[in-house]
Amino acid sequence: MTGTTETTGHRAIADAFARARAEDRAALVVYLTAGFPDPTTSRACFEAAVEAGADVLEVGLPFSDPMMDGPVIQAANQVVLDAGFTLTDQLGLVGELDHLEVPKLAMTYVTIADTRGYDRFARECADVGLSGVILPDLPAPEAGPWLEAASNAGLATVFLAASVSSDDRLDALAAVSSGWVYATGLMGVTGVKGVAHDLTRRLVERVRARTDLPVAVGIGVKDAASAAEVASYADGVIVGSAILRAAGGDDPSGAPGRVADLVRELRAGASRQA
Repeated sequence: MTGTTETTGHRAIADAFARARAEDRAALVVYLTAGFPDPTTSRACFEAAVEAGADVLEVGLPFSDPMMDGPVIQAANQVVLDAGFTLTDQLGLVGELDHLEVPKLAMTYVTIADTRGYDRFARECADVGLSGVILPDLPAPEAGPWLEAASNAGLATVFLAASVSSDDRLDALAAVSSGWVYATGLMGVTGVKGVAHDLTRRLVERVRARTDLPVAVGIGVKDAASAAEVASYADGVIVGSAILRAAGGDDPSGAPGRVADLVRELRAGASRQA
């Protein structure tokens, strides 16, 4: 089996999944965009998510031309970009979350890392307490330079697998993934349709045949019922658009409470206990 690069970040993520497994539930990975709807509320939402039971935080670093983000995440990203909240600001906000004792991973696109410079970006991520990075548009066969920079900084790199991925592609990403493998629950962008469970279940099986890493499913999970279905066959449940809907709205002061309520619902759904 492959995909178990031993970095500090990988070990932190492995521990989080192991704790969830010991409690007979899938790990809950919660996505929020850094700086949305505003920096102060954003920080409070991250804190609320952890207090309510998130095992891992996925921190969206906005990009102007995302390939897999649906309308909810795109709109949140645009709010942050329009406000002039820069990548340096976003990473600074992450640094303010150091007191949250869960792994945090940056979710962004390879253009961001490449423009910053792989070595610099990896160091900056590690310096603010991130355990890893997810770059959904980085093909595993072309990832060598990034993987070297990430490993040197102690970061895990999570790669994405899709139901249409060939066996060769799954072999390639299993060989270089660390932290977990991200199985996409449907074809298309986030926040539009529900998980295609039959296809996704088979994808999880195909990935597990290639790696001992946890397999977490995202794209299409939105409530306790869909979290429960995913938890029946995957090691982790990833939720983004539904969380951002809770964080948005006309009442920013109520955003942390709305996020906490949804995270508690999802955490209950992710439990495998009767």
